[in-house]
Amino acid sequence: MSDPQTQSPLQAFSAALAVLVANAARNVVAVHSHRARSTGFVWKPGLIVTAEGALADEGEITVAGHDGEAMPAKLVGRDPTTDVALLRVEGTTFAPARWAAEIPAAGALAVVVGAGDGGPSAALGVVSLSGPAWRSMRGGDIGARIELDAALRRSSEGALALDAAGQAFGMAVFGPRRRMLVIPAATIERVAAELEAKGRVARGYLGLGLQPVRVEEGRYGAMAMNVDAKGPGASAGIRQGDVIVAWDGEALRGPHGLMRKLGPDSVGKTVALSLKRGGEPLEAKLTIGERPEA
Repeated sequence: MSDPQTQSPLQAFSAALAVLVANAARNVVAVHSHRARSTGFVWKPGLIVTAEGALADEGEITVAGHDGEAMPAKLVGRDPTTDVALLRVEGTTFAPARWAAEIPAAGALAVVVGAGDGGPSAALGVVSLSGPAWRSMRGGDIGARIELDAALRRSSEGALALDAAGQAFGMAVFGPRRRMLVIPAATIERVAAELEAKGRVARGYLGLGLQPVRVEEGRYGAMAMNVDAKGPGASAGIRQGDVIVAWDGEALRGPHGLMRKLGPDSVGKTVALSLKRGGEPLEAKLTIGERPEA
């Protein structure tokens, strides 16, 4: 080993990164679910957070820590809108991750630490965007928009994103066009706590199967292709073939824009819908329900 006093600044930086990754490796686990491989991290003793989108829909789940020992895990709950899933593992001594007090600014260095085969994996990058809260395409409220300019292995999805002090500020996941996004710590804390308590996160429900349809040049609405007879849409008088063109006076841009409005805080709210039925305008009041368990 080189004498610290004779190390170049680059050598010292490299050594510091290696120590940071080694320390974080105690917090991350490899997650095996059916044919999927991903990374998770210890949220609380016995509870593992991982990327919901990287978790298989069925089959057994196992996790393996830095010592390589594999053990079974049980799914506590999953929230596709925020990409957070929670697993329970019995009898572990894995160390919980330590959250950073602040989100790094754009331009700050970031290190992503995942669990690879036989040891940790690491990627060094830069925070390319550090912005305000946003809502995912599935209607999840994300506390901050964080993007990293770094390469993420598929098996590292769900890894910890660390600041230069070695503290975690969120979970690295794949976004649109495989852009690396970070689900911030505050969002993980909120969602994981709800999953631990209830096993699910409440989401708004219309009871409508919707498809985009052009209503005029450059404008799209959402056509009700099917209507749950016991759902909120049916109670509001919506019929198959009706086209929703506005939500509380705001013009729609198709079903995706509408789904973004169905976050947890939407349940129980009454909204005014502008419809077209057979080409004729129609108004309806709809009280948003809670999406039933699958």
